Amino acid sequence: MILAIDMGNTNIVIGGIDAGQTYFVERITTNHVKTGLEYAINIKNILEIHHIDKSQVEGAILSSVVPPLNAPISSAVKKIFGFRPRLVGSGMKTGLNIIMDNPKTVGSDMIVDAVAALKEYPLPVIIIDMGTATTMSVVDQKGNYIGGVILPGLRVSLDSLTSKTAQLPSISLDIPQKVIGKNTIDCMRSGIMYGSAGMIDGIIDRMEEELKEKATIIATGGLSRFVVPLCRHDILYDEALLMKGLWILYEKNKV
Repeated sequence: MILAIDMGNTNIVIGGIDAGQTYFVERITTNHVKTGLEYAINIKNILEIHHIDKSQVEGAILSSVVPPLNAPISSAVKKIFGFRPRLVGSGMKTGLNIIMDNPKTVGSDMIVDAVAALKEYPLPVIIIDMGTATTMSVVDQKGNYIGGVILPGLRVSLDSLTSKTAQLPSISLDIPQKVIGKNTIDCMRSGIMYGSAGMIDGIIDRMEEELKEKATIIATGGLSRFVVPLCRHDILYDEALLMKGLWILYEKNKV
């Protein structure tokens, strides 16, 4: 088993995975003021909750879009296991041909998702990852990573709406029963949820027009499960896509 860590702007996803199965996936809050020791305690507690002994973990890999926290997380892993995680970045073998203006600037989470989708699903594929930001990446029929889009995430949009308006309250992101809301909260919820679904549907249509063929569409990320049921396209939800990608990259880059 390896420890797979995906560090995002809002949450850090920590999972235990090997070639056969995913043993656990947990989330902790991304906190810029935490020390390596505090993160080590978080990780150790997760292992204990799932009855995982540290001797079962042979290695670790880290995908990060928050570079200032790479050192504390790496230190945390070293304190527990005695080794540091491999960092997803330029120079790592991915199996992807990244056709971008500057391949080094592509987010590591987008690359990890694409690596997993390349192995798991028919091409071409569109990958939707809904976190703090919503990203949509495209891998073409030849296995090339050809680009994508980056959008404000659901919570970012909602936080902006409530912080910039005096009379609109904070709301939960429950799935609305109808598009046409009958009160302020229902109207906001419909706008955020159906608006996101409609935006994703529209972008998928335009991406497929550029590809000139239909694509397999995969969704992942903590918020995808709320929006995917509202979309009109056939979208497969894969909660563990990023964990699978981290396992593939770990195996590809064994010394």
